[in-house]
Amino acid sequence: GAACPPPARRVMVAARALLFWALVYSYCGVCACIAGLRLLWSIGRRPGETFRWVVRENPPACLNDPSLGTHCYVRIKDSGLRFHYVAAGERGKPLMLLLHGFPEFWYSWRHQLREFKSEYRVVALDLRGYGETDAPSHKENYKLDCLITDIKDILESLGYNKCVLIGHDWGGMIAWLVAICYPEMVTKLIVVNFPHPSVFTEYILRHPSQLIKSGYYFFFQMPWFPEFMFTVNDFKVLKGLFTSQATGIGRKGCRLTAEDIEAYLYVFSQPGALTGPINHYRSIFRDAFMEVEMAEMTRIYVKNHFRLTILSEASHWLQQDQPDIVNKLIWTFLKEETTRKRE
Repeated sequence: GAACPPPARRVMVAARALLFWALVYSYCGVCACIAGLRLLWSIGRRPGETFRWVVRENPPACLNDPSLGTHCYVRIKDSGLRFHYVAAGERGKPLMLLLHGFPEFWYSWRHQLREFKSEYRVVALDLRGYGETDAPSHKENYKLDCLITDIKDILESLGYNKCVLIGHDWGGMIAWLVAICYPEMVTKLIVVNFPHPSVFTEYILRHPSQLIKSGYYFFFQMPWFPEFMFTVNDFKVLKGLFTSQATGIGRKGCRLTAEDIEAYLYVFSQPGALTGPINHYRSIFRDAFMEVEMAEMTRIYVKNHFRLTILSEASHWLQQDQPDIVNKLIWTFLKEETTRKRE
């Protein structure tokens, strides 16, 4: 049997874990207090506007744009969940599976659905809890092993045993783990704005600046209050994530149209639509807004062919903000890998 670690090491591991969780929940409390103060400020200034939000009844036309592909559904036998996805390109072509981040859904891949359908069967998925995909009510149903199994089951249900896997933000986290757990299922892995899973925990403990950037998702550990804060002032926070000067799409690249924004508001204004996405973060602490150094550190964990590209003038929402550049980089990587195999 395995030898037990020395007592001193056990104490050190326990102390490190205690420090980490104390840090997490302390920071969670700070974030909650800040959010509460902002809420009170909003109530004081515009009480009527603060508690006004509109459930969008009808989807904007862009969500049914035939150039993006066909809306499809698949029910997974083991979990019983029904998943929604949009597929473009002919059946039988190599599969390209796209995993979105937070707070997004399949539509964040609209530029890639159009671009890659000429050579791939491109499938943009609504992850568990998002959009038209089923949303289990308990946060335990959003553990990483469930999310990894979802991708494996969906791949098999689509009639494939391997794919090009592309993930952004939280979808990038899932993509990393699928490639680690089922390497035979991933012919090529492309991750946008998420480091190797082993990088994040070490980095956040040593770099307070990253902890600050991650504060938003520590706040998600609270029940119901984060969902409520998203609805304040008719989803002002959601709009701000995509349109503000600090984090929005279009500072240097493409801007969201009014119809694009309505697409996000339509999906996330539906009753209960925010709980599933936030439950992803109630199971584990990870973040989307990453420091560049974590991308550099990822190189250590990849033994095979690795390419890192940093777009310094783009926003976090790369595939929407700079679609032409991102698509060109993806094509280059895919062709490069093919060339290497032929050699």
